[in-house]
Amino acid sequence: MTATDTRALAAQALAEIALRGASLREVMERQAPKLADSRDRALLMALLSDGSRWWLRFDAALDRLLEKSLRQKEPAVHALLVLGLVQLEILQLPDYAAVAATVQATRALQRPRMAGLVNAVLRRWQRERVELLAALDAKPQTRHAHPAWLAQAIAQDWPDQADAVMAADNREPPLMLRVNRRRSERHELIERLQAAGHAPQAHAWLVDGIVLPHSSDVTRMPGFNEGHFAVQDGAAQVAADLADLRDGQRVLDACAAPGGKACHLLERAEIALTALEFDPTRAKRIQQNLDRLSLSAEVIIGDAGAPAEWWDGTSYDRILIDAPCSATGVLRRRPDVRLHRRQSDTATLAAQQQRILHALWPTLAVGGRLVYITCSLLRAENEAIVGEWLAAQTDAQAVPFTLPAGQPATVGWQILPGDDDLDGMYYAVIEKHGRS
Repeated sequence: MTATDTRALAAQALAEIALRGASLREVMERQAPKLADSRDRALLMALLSDGSRWWLRFDAALDRLLEKSLRQKEPAVHALLVLGLVQLEILQLPDYAAVAATVQATRALQRPRMAGLVNAVLRRWQRERVELLAALDAKPQTRHAHPAWLAQAIAQDWPDQADAVMAADNREPPLMLRVNRRRSERHELIERLQAAGHAPQAHAWLVDGIVLPHSSDVTRMPGFNEGHFAVQDGAAQVAADLADLRDGQRVLDACAAPGGKACHLLERAEIALTALEFDPTRAKRIQQNLDRLSLSAEVIIGDAGAPAEWWDGTSYDRILIDAPCSATGVLRRRPDVRLHRRQSDTATLAAQQQRILHALWPTLAVGGRLVYITCSLLRAENEAIVGEWLAAQTDAQAVPFTLPAGQPATVGWQILPGDDDLDGMYYAVIEKHGRS
């Protein structure tokens, strides 16, 4: 397929994501195989990622450029216009190429009569660019392409860091790997990657972390098929450190899909691990990751908030709760989340988080440790949840700790997006003691 066809395909896919609530990952997995050339697939990924990331900025721009909205009657053309602006402003393609290819894509969309309108809108943007950008920059939600409710929530929770956090959400993250220490030494893997033409560096303070400056097809990297490494952001790698594992322990990873943290725990110690997941489809991904890394765990399908349905009654020495959350800390890696998450979701998620904490606490052995994690930066999902829950417990004690990145929360620790170039993540460590 031609580059023009790629843009048309991207426009149809972006309309699905932004206007119909489809997942970026699922859409990309479905559409990418239609493109035979790796360069076209790379262009599709760039257009969909940046189109999702910057939709709320350039969608608002189109309200200034169009007399009548195209969102309902011509969603693919509307998305194509957003992508035209993304090519000009974000990908910074040459003006003549971006405009011409976008106009030509209307024909691939079987909308040739819209070509003149698309051309006129993009040309007008070029003429009025300075004024239009100033208007978009006047509001945080269109300056940073965040929904208004989220921009307000970030400003309320993190007033001194709000602009930096939202700016970090819009930067390309590095590719971070986690060496499987059961299969390889980190320095050996780095040498293999360097020999293959990559530019890996050992992470400064994460002992299993390797950082590469840009995304790449990891399946083509040396060691991938042999299970020598996994892709995992450094913020997620912190979980294994906080678990403080010992050989022989019985461990539960609740809400475990896709299995990255479970695998990391198994790489760290000889433990009996149960990976619990509510969604059967996502549970399959856990097993796939275990198999590739040559690790073994019991994968069970069940509700973390209803242990009576799956728990055998034997206490766990460690419990990891990667709680369902708004995912507002990982927008740089999952840019479509900002298009799908609603303010009302936080109350529903908070109720789930409390339910899971209360349900799993009785399954932890006295002297055991529970690590609570979210990939959220909203205090209402993090320290507020843990603080309220701790106040109701007589046998729980928060364990103080510090990390080289981030800042202390009222309870636990918060890494904000961009801190040490990591994803946003919250952690709390709680130990169980005997009742007084």
